[in-house]
Amino acid sequence: MSAHPMPKPAEADQAASSPLLLRRDEGAGVHVLTLNRPAARNALSLAMLDVLAATFEDIAKDPGVRAVVLTAEGSVFSAGHDLREITAHRDDPDGGRAFFSTTMTRCAEVMQAITALPQPVIAAVHGVATAAGCQLVATCDLAVASTQARFCTPGVDIGLFCSTPAVALSRAVPAKPAMEMLLLGEMIPAEEALRIHLVNRVVPPDQVMPTALDLARRIAARSALTIRLGKQNFYRQLGRPLDQAYACSAAVMVENLLAEDAAEGIGAFLGKRKPVWKDR
Repeated sequence: MSAHPMPKPAEADQAASSPLLLRRDEGAGVHVLTLNRPAARNALSLAMLDVLAATFEDIAKDPGVRAVVLTAEGSVFSAGHDLREITAHRDDPDGGRAFFSTTMTRCAEVMQAITALPQPVIAAVHGVATAAGCQLVATCDLAVASTQARFCTPGVDIGLFCSTPAVALSRAVPAKPAMEMLLLGEMIPAEEALRIHLVNRVVPPDQVMPTALDLARRIAARSALTIRLGKQNFYRQLGRPLDQAYACSAAVMVENLLAEDAAEGIGAFLGKRKPVWKDR
């Protein structure tokens, strides 16, 4: 990992007493990741992005993890990039250019790591998700939101268009509502987020984690090989011309059909029995 500036003292103090990212094993192959900077509205500081990148790298190599739930401590899922950290680096000799570039590159790497992860990632959103925090929700494969959750990309309000959040947002929701969020920067309620397909479920606050965990467990009960092949191809074929999308998807279907789990699954279906997955 390339060298990065040290975290601010406040973050260093937290790192010494409580990790920026909590991870727990819920059993059945489901792991929960919790953003743990509630006092800073779970802002995506460079240190937080580094921890997320390292954690996803570790999970990608762990066959024991079959699904991931991403949530946050406190009333804010994530307020996006750490504006205090960004402002502090304006005093750098280059006006902050190198730090800004490092931060945006690292953030893009984290978002792409989620998409590339063999395991599906489900966002469990209790509160507000803004800017890069909204980007994080849009990037996850599925999202469950509380009825009290709200979402926005408010960069225009501070003279900073949410261009990188727009990458994930424009791939999760139709162009018109995405542009409305980006151009107006206004909060939208959970029900509107559901209507435009930014989230998959809206549930009462006390049902967010149970619902996300239920989805994760149902996914984890499937063949890990099948889920991996399907997720990878889903994102690979997006945006390709129709003929190329079918060509790459057909090739994946052939690979999937040749796998032991496909033979087992089809055999179990025809034999009216429960399949036993070998993940190969």
